[in-house]
Amino acid sequence: MSRDLSARQARRIAIAAQGLAAPRPQAPVTRRAFRKLAAELGVIQIDSVNVVARTHYLPTFSRLGSYPRDLLEDEAWGKTPFFFEYWGHEASLLPLAMQPLFRWRMAQFEARTHGMGARRDYIDAVLKRIEREGPLSGGDFAEGPRKAGWWEWSDGKRALEWLFAAGLITVRTRRGFERLYDLTERVIPRAIMAQPTPSEPEAHRALLTIAARAMGVATETDLRDYFRMPVAETRARLAELVEHGSLMKVRVQGWSKDAYLAPGAKAPHRSAASALLSPFDNLIWHRDRTERVFNARIRLEIYTPAEKREHGYYVLPFLLGDAIAARVDLKSDRVAKRLLVQAAHLEPGADQAEVAPALAAELRAMAGWLGLDEVAVQPRGDLAAALARAL
Repeated sequence: MSRDLSARQARRIAIAAQGLAAPRPQAPVTRRAFRKLAAELGVIQIDSVNVVARTHYLPTFSRLGSYPRDLLEDEAWGKTPFFFEYWGHEASLLPLAMQPLFRWRMAQFEARTHGMGARRDYIDAVLKRIEREGPLSGGDFAEGPRKAGWWEWSDGKRALEWLFAAGLITVRTRRGFERLYDLTERVIPRAIMAQPTPSEPEAHRALLTIAARAMGVATETDLRDYFRMPVAETRARLAELVEHGSLMKVRVQGWSKDAYLAPGAKAPHRSAASALLSPFDNLIWHRDRTERVFNARIRLEIYTPAEKREHGYYVLPFLLGDAIAARVDLKSDRVAKRLLVQAAHLEPGADQAEVAPALAAELRAMAGWLGLDEVAVQPRGDLAAALARAL
């Protein structure tokens, strides 16, 4: 492959690297297929918003189609899980095999707790209580009435977050969406815990290699964002990876900065993608990259006042072929068993006659996967009428 890529080549490489370019498998999704996809992505972001479905359930559906949601729960919090929870890209599910690659980050957090005086004593007391009593939640350390507000944490919850970030405790399971923490050595398999800890440069090179494989082609900033890596260290490690032939430096038409191409990255002649994407999907979570790759400005409008929202409250972009072709503001009405399309907007340049039926099929599939009986389109957005007809 040449050192110069067209914008379309880069876009198709990015889509293919994320497992979205090929047609979805027709066979039921197996545990093996689930794990293979999870390993290729490297990380799945967790988020609490449950308007449609919590975001960590959506990337697998987008790529593999309907699958049992309890498969993800079993792989994340079951008896023999594939994942562990940690700060990968925000709060994340990560393959257990990658746990040693994050020990440098855990060590940095642990170092910050030293010299904290009474606070450190309190943190140690919380750790000892978990050691004695087993899995505990933030609620088990609540002191007095809980203050209103999502970020109004108790001292116990803050201590748990410190211990979690330092790798001394980890998530055993969840109760609803509440984490239950236990000692890390009682959750992470012995075989993983016994693995030697890579040096910081080794871990950084490995994480950047995983990120490059998952993105196909990416700038330094893109690669750094995937696992939230430090700036100077990322730059140094990328230079080493290029020198060793593990990455190739390339120029992409229309990109202002050089990019890095992963070995084996493929630019298919066409993309068969037809997928609704969570706002936190790996393909689009870095907004600058999304705008550069797809010429689409994606913004999360949950915290925008209703009257100022452009596309809606919880908007899922629709990827068709190699373009973001539409956006739909979705909500699961679980009581009436309907998937509500609260707004539907066509992207500039997209063909309504092509997009509407493809999007309708995807919405029906999503509704079925979520256990909802129908899709209901509300008359908002320039695609709403055509979508309603297609349904």
